[in-house]
Amino acid sequence: MSDPKVEKEAGSTEPAQATAPAPEKKKREYKDFGHDEEEKPTHAKVDMSQIQLKAEDLYDKEKVDLETIVVEDVFKLLQCDENGLTDEEANRRLELFGPNKLESEEQNPFLQFLSFMWNPLSWVMEAAALVAIALSNGEHRPPDWEDFVGIVTLLIINSAIGFYEERNAGNAVKALMDSLAPKAKVKRAGQWREIESAQLVPGDMISFKIGDIVPADCRLVEAVNVSIDQAALTGESLPQSKKVGDQCFSGSTCKQGEAEGVVISTGPNTFFGRAANLVGQDDDTTGHLQKILAQIGSFCLVVIGIFVLAEIFCLYAGFRYSYRRGLDNILVLLIGGIPIAMPTVLSVTLAVGAQQLAKYKAIVTRITAIEELAAVTILCSDKTGTLTTNKLTIDRDTVRTYGPFSAEDVILLAAYASRTENQDAIDQCVVGALGDPSRARAGIKLLDFKPFNPVDKRTEITYREESTGKLKRVTKGMTGIIIDLCTRNKTDELENRLEADVEEFAQRGLRALAVAYEELDGDDPEAEGNGFELIGLLAIFDPPREDTKQTIDDALALGVKVKMVTGDQLAIAKETGRRLGLGDHMYPAKVLKDGPEPGSRFKNLDEMILDADGFAGVFPEHKYEIVKRLQALGHLCAMTGDGANDAPALSRANVGIAVEGATDAARSAADIVLTEPGLSTIVHAIRGSRIIFQRMRNYAIYACAVTIRIVVCFSILAFAFKFDFPPFMVLIIALLNDGTIMTLSVDRVLPSNHPDSWDLAEIFAFAIAYGLYLTLSTIALVAIAIRTTWFYDKFGVTMHNGAHQALDHNDPQLHMIVYLQVAIISQALIFVTRSHGFFFMERPSAALFFAFCLAQLVSSIIAAYGNWGFTNIEAVSGGWIGIVWIWDIVWFIPLDWIKFAMKATVIKYLRARHAAAVAAQTASEGVPMTRTTSRAASVHESLYSNRVSFLRRAARKVGFGQKILMKPEELQRFSSIQAARTGSVLARHPSRPTA
Repeated sequence: MSDPKVEKEAGSTEPAQATAPAPEKKKREYKDFGHDEEEKPTHAKVDMSQIQLKAEDLYDKEKVDLETIVVEDVFKLLQCDENGLTDEEANRRLELFGPNKLESEEQNPFLQFLSFMWNPLSWVMEAAALVAIALSNGEHRPPDWEDFVGIVTLLIINSAIGFYEERNAGNAVKALMDSLAPKAKVKRAGQWREIESAQLVPGDMISFKIGDIVPADCRLVEAVNVSIDQAALTGESLPQSKKVGDQCFSGSTCKQGEAEGVVISTGPNTFFGRAANLVGQDDDTTGHLQKILAQIGSFCLVVIGIFVLAEIFCLYAGFRYSYRRGLDNILVLLIGGIPIAMPTVLSVTLAVGAQQLAKYKAIVTRITAIEELAAVTILCSDKTGTLTTNKLTIDRDTVRTYGPFSAEDVILLAAYASRTENQDAIDQCVVGALGDPSRARAGIKLLDFKPFNPVDKRTEITYREESTGKLKRVTKGMTGIIIDLCTRNKTDELENRLEADVEEFAQRGLRALAVAYEELDGDDPEAEGNGFELIGLLAIFDPPREDTKQTIDDALALGVKVKMVTGDQLAIAKETGRRLGLGDHMYPAKVLKDGPEPGSRFKNLDEMILDADGFAGVFPEHKYEIVKRLQALGHLCAMTGDGANDAPALSRANVGIAVEGATDAARSAADIVLTEPGLSTIVHAIRGSRIIFQRMRNYAIYACAVTIRIVVCFSILAFAFKFDFPPFMVLIIALLNDGTIMTLSVDRVLPSNHPDSWDLAEIFAFAIAYGLYLTLSTIALVAIAIRTTWFYDKFGVTMHNGAHQALDHNDPQLHMIVYLQVAIISQALIFVTRSHGFFFMERPSAALFFAFCLAQLVSSIIAAYGNWGFTNIEAVSGGWIGIVWIWDIVWFIPLDWIKFAMKATVIKYLRARHAAAVAAQTASEGVPMTRTTSRAASVHESLYSNRVSFLRRAARKVGFGQKILMKPEELQRFSSIQAARTGSVLARHPSRPTA
């Protein structure tokens, strides 16, 4: 492994290996962590007068490279000067180059509302409406206006609820997005002012200082001790020093100094913005949930289709029904069988989830990512700025001392030799180690201070100790430089100790910073001292965030495996993994190309990736490849990151999560954007997503069961008793059901402790069992009412015209009785599907309970007073209402036992068969295949994407939530720049061309 590289004073890691013994003592080498020599800027090899101020000319690398030519040529090419542009010229260029942000698109709210009626389930309802108004003619009867109006009303209500909830969620998300809009300080017409960074154009003069975000790609024209944090690009912890003429990338952070620069690239032409140029519009929203919706929808449509065909043959060919009578029976199946509210219920559930996550300062840019997060089995995380603070810290536990001073004394003396204002990263972490920064100057009088410079590679302070009046001097810096100064105590034994300590630090990924001390005789601060002596070695590292370890522990407890995927060095990755409890079973990126070594315990690369705790020294294509391979192994993957180098993997992952402070490129590729530091929100999101998943699963079972219940029940009643249930009453049942079921989006459920997955075989099995049982409850009631006088004999209730039984199988009061029985027990089913044990053991939300009570009150009032001749029903007595309620309660109680019986038999069998299939897959290929994860979707599945597209459109207004298409040449460009910054320690493909 070649030597790692960081900046400034951080000491070396490895001693040079002598190739042959030398007669004289060979000088030890403590290799510098500084940068390689950079290429000198060149002049533009073009005729300045021929270059036009157009994007296709300025950003054509064959013509000119604004990143490398001398600054004077930059001003000529951009036709600007250091006084900045005029407002008129800036506006002209804004039209020419576009705003300094990603492209956005507008969405017509009316079209968004109509989109809720564009999916296969809605089409069946719309077809039913056309049947009611267009085909229900003849036989001296007018069109079925009542059913037509009812169906259209049902469609509009469902769309309105979904539209309202999604707009609310979209507004919450948009508010968070707007809070991220960055500002920039720009010089226009010789005057400095603050504007939104979106208004920047090439040729603008900008300035930034410590703590500011660089708003656009620029070349520096003034730089005072400038240090820029480009960790999002390189993955390294230490900032990069910048001088006049250097380029600063958009989205990087100024960690030290002040600078002015001329903007050379904005928006999609910046380096980070180029990731947005990889954006593709295809497969934008069709994901995991759409496939499930499509399969559930297909199940319902197939069931309805089978029984509609059966009714057509039986009623028309067998019973010789008239045209209108048979059509009414078919309408009952179409209206009652279609779970028209299903897309809306699931969409509203997800929208509520997005609003809840917004309270945790998380922006959901692809709403179906909430559902996919519930099924995530592996979380791949970037290190720098994600797992760690991206803020250097002194590791107190590993301080080495070589003299009479304690570890605390060494830290204090090192702080003396540090700046207390306008600090660089090293000085800041040393002074910060004191706890109280004022101690860095307490009790001493500063006489002379030499700041760090690239030649000396150390800092030095001369001071008077106020308590004794003595003059003393302290220096800190690169190990090799400091030990050469230590004339008082430098011995072979000391150098061997120092060398061993530096080597140990290097193996643990810690940077070494040496500290030396001397005293001065007399009162001349410029006099020579009595000689430096080495007193200590400080270990510098990028510490984990405070909440990261707890977050990882929580994720592991939830069944989510965490893997570190970082561009930093292998030693640093292992040390971070040990501190976080991730483990240190990590590999360099080259194994992704070379595969496992011969004779290793891994049969193939896939096994190695599954086993690894992480990978170090990775490029964007490596991260992408890791996620892709894990997905191919059957895992749903989440990926966290903050930089342009994370964007491709964020896009590929099932759930891409951009952490706080992420670049625009990372945000554009992510599905969830965190706006507060730390990863704790991810655990909230996982738990929240599993709650939402449980709500959706409960509803899916309910919706399929009701489809079976309505279609099979009324088909059998028609076949057995020539029972013609009024279509309008099915509409009433559907309307009341939908109103109640919408409250499932806020129902109380418990999240599972393991990743969830849609097992549709289980859902359909439960649905068929519940549906057939409820069908039996209705058929038994009708059969007793038609064939016997039992209800009259026991309770004294009568039918139409005082009949003791329903001699007319289509008695209008019997219709009302069946309506009430179906309405009550169908809705009550939700309390069984939502619970894992007995229904009364898991308390529902107040909203669901009161909505159910209200719906049943309305149903009972309709039964008592609904004399609607147009739909062939008649009000029934209070006795009948009481009988129906008792009947439903009696039939409701065994539903829990049916659930337990299904779990003990059919569900147990399905799970055993699934486990056997996974075991067989593991035995044959060495890796388990647990579920399919491809985002590719059929046309049928894509028809459900409108249910979840609102956040995508809201997100695009500020450039989030877009998908990355993997272009090899762009990945190579990312890799070449990253490699140039991180040096030879990172594994590279020898054949990779440079950009």
